[in-house]
Amino acid sequence: MRELTRRQLGVDLGIAVAFALVSLVFARHDGQISLIPLTVAAAAVAFRRLSPGLALGIAWAAALIQMSAGLSPALYDLGVCIVLYASAAYGGEVVRWLGLSSAIGGAIIATIYLQFRFEWFTALLASPGVLVSELRSAVAVGAGILALLVLSWVSGQLARSIRVGRETSRREELARHDADIAEYRVVVEQERNRIARDMHDVVAHSLAVVIAQADGARFAASARPDLAVTALGTISSVARDALGEVRMLLAELRHDEGSTPQPTVVDFDALFEQLRGAGLELRVHESGERRPLGTGHELAAYRIVQEGLTNALRHGAPGAPVDLTLFWADDGLHLELVNDVPEAPDDAPALGRGHGLPGMHERAQLAGGFLAAEPDAEGHFRLRARVPAA
Repeated sequence: MRELTRRQLGVDLGIAVAFALVSLVFARHDGQISLIPLTVAAAAVAFRRLSPGLALGIAWAAALIQMSAGLSPALYDLGVCIVLYASAAYGGEVVRWLGLSSAIGGAIIATIYLQFRFEWFTALLASPGVLVSELRSAVAVGAGILALLVLSWVSGQLARSIRVGRETSRREELARHDADIAEYRVVVEQERNRIARDMHDVVAHSLAVVIAQADGARFAASARPDLAVTALGTISSVARDALGEVRMLLAELRHDEGSTPQPTVVDFDALFEQLRGAGLELRVHESGERRPLGTGHELAAYRIVQEGLTNALRHGAPGAPVDLTLFWADDGLHLELVNDVPEAPDDAPALGRGHGLPGMHERAQLAGGFLAAEPDAEGHFRLRARVPAA
């Protein structure tokens, strides 16, 4: 049996009661005996979704009771059509094919019943011409009954296909959503792993210096106060630099890197020329006076600009200009990057599934700033960020 909610059970029961009441109005001329197949047919309608196989058996039992009592066709016979629809729409594979087989067999049995019960006995006593005419009539009636029953089953099969297609699309959408979340978490975790490695390689040296100077100042404080003051100055300087490194938690950068110093905002012009040489039509609008942001913050600003321009080159509309606005303010650097995006096909992956945007978000947040990147209503991809001064 299928699991149905209370609401679904209530709806099915209500439909069955309504079906029985309407059928009762048209079944009065057959007498009280017609109440038996009518009630059985209504029960089949009530069970059609809860247990399609059981409902199919009950429906054909109602038809057999009707034929055994020699009753005429009635409105409650449509219960077979309703159950055939449900067997195809909600039943398992065996029930579905039993429904189709019973539709074909039922059409043949119903045709024979109608013709023998009401026509053929009279035709056998008449002339051969009348018999041929009745045979043609039987074929037409059988074809009509078969078409009605098979059409009910095919309608259920079509409804099932539509429902399965929608469920498949919904599961695929949920799977894509879960994949996006999982990939984002993996990317962030990779960033944090790089941060841990960089803490060991870069920050550990500064902390070792701080510890050594602190131990020296502690021993020299009573005998050589001047040395203690010098040591404390060294601790202050090194600790400030280390704080900047810790706040950024410098990662193993994803671009070409060697043993050269980390890039800063001074390297913006070289970056712009490099991307223009790669074919990017870059228009830079810069206002304000460039100012130092701090070691880690300048690296964050450089990498955000570099990643944004690289994404524009790789994923932007070919040949379209890219506008980069840099505004230097007292509180840091404000930047905005705008580029056209080509029309993506329906099966294209969503924006932001790569490593670039999560990495830029992580850098901006660790620097104490913010970053927002999304397409706008005009068909542009707009990236806005602020990197504060240290």
